[in-house]
Amino acid sequence: MKVPLANLLCITVLASSGTSFPLEKRGAATGKEKRVQYAAWDDVNVLAHGLLQLGQGLKEHVDKTKGQVRDITIKMKVLELTVSELAKLTQRLQEDSEALKAKAQSLEERETLVLNVSMDLREKTEELLKDRKKDHERMNKLEEKVDGLMQGEGLEATNGNYSDARTIQLMLEAQNKRIDDLVERIKQQQEKLDKQNVRIRTLQHQIRMNSERSSLKREDDVHLNASSEQRDSPVAMASDCHELFLRGETTSGLYTIQPTNSEPFEVFCEMTPEGGWTVIQRRQDGSLDFNQLWQAYQTGFGSLNGEFWLGLEKIHSVSKGGNYILKVQFSDWRDEVQIINYPFRLNGEESNYSLRILGSPAGNLESALSTETSAVPFSTRDKDNDQKTDLNCAKQLSGGWWFSNCGRSNLNGRYFVTPAPKQRHQRKQGVFWKTWHGRYYPLKTTTMMIAPAEIENKS
Repeated sequence: MKVPLANLLCITVLASSGTSFPLEKRGAATGKEKRVQYAAWDDVNVLAHGLLQLGQGLKEHVDKTKGQVRDITIKMKVLELTVSELAKLTQRLQEDSEALKAKAQSLEERETLVLNVSMDLREKTEELLKDRKKDHERMNKLEEKVDGLMQGEGLEATNGNYSDARTIQLMLEAQNKRIDDLVERIKQQQEKLDKQNVRIRTLQHQIRMNSERSSLKREDDVHLNASSEQRDSPVAMASDCHELFLRGETTSGLYTIQPTNSEPFEVFCEMTPEGGWTVIQRRQDGSLDFNQLWQAYQTGFGSLNGEFWLGLEKIHSVSKGGNYILKVQFSDWRDEVQIINYPFRLNGEESNYSLRILGSPAGNLESALSTETSAVPFSTRDKDNDQKTDLNCAKQLSGGWWFSNCGRSNLNGRYFVTPAPKQRHQRKQGVFWKTWHGRYYPLKTTTMMIAPAEIENKS
């Protein structure tokens, strides 16, 4: 039986109240009496139940939509706050950058002024030296005349001429002394200007480092929560010993450095007139056992004031920032010293800290490190990375080193005091550099240190 929609709605209301109701069926314009029929109660109940479920579902959907709208509103407010904070932060960083640029420009102007004054002083010094040379020549001529007069005839005339010559000589000596004093003052002033120039370069370097760190910090802060507090970063540490030298440190000793993307750590700096060297290895008395495992060679061992190995990871963190020089210095038991320098690159842990020599060494000795086109990995007795397929060089020779074919050098071997052991298999475990005194000569001291390649241009 078909029921109109309007009637169904009425049915729903009446069904909810528990009342039964009739349905009328009208004939087609007949005069018969109208008959009343009733819909089945189960059908009406099912229909009412379905409509109630539909209404409940719509209500839940509306509530859920309201919750989602509320969450979106909250997130929009947080986003607005974040954008506002980032805008303020960007403005502050731009202001700091402008201030740094202005300071850098001011320092450059001061440096130019110092250079101009330095050039003027050099020119004046050269002029004074020329005048001094001329005065010396005049004084020599006068001395020759005085000698001639003293040997001539006529004591009275001679005494008179000698008195005049002596007076002139005293005047020249006084003038010469004044020139010497002036030259000494100019030299002192030049030294002060040089020191000031070093300080200016150091400040410029710090400004560049601060500018780079500010740029990196700006990029990192974009990803931070806007509600986190921003703190001023401390003064940046030097990345190696040469940077400490440029900042004015000239005394060898212990310093703390922090290479890029690395934690701070302590090193021994060897300060020389041309710059600062970061010492990575020292052997001097045999007080430390260098026959260590891979983990020890990776992190470092020993005392920085005595014998030590700095650590492969630290050496990599210092030298990865640019072109570096490896200086190897050793002495024999007659205290003769040899030095050899290598341009090099030390790769990271993923390549077992492989060492690659980038060019010909500088020094009087033939190279004892592999200069092959491929890098040589580091090996220890518990991690065999050498190129010998049938032998573990670190076990055979002792210590850890960049072994290629077990052959030409090992500065981390056993320390022997002369005379060396008679047994050949023991002697080849010593500290040796084959191109100096041969493979079986135990060296007395060794020092390995690194510095930026620019240091060679100043030596």
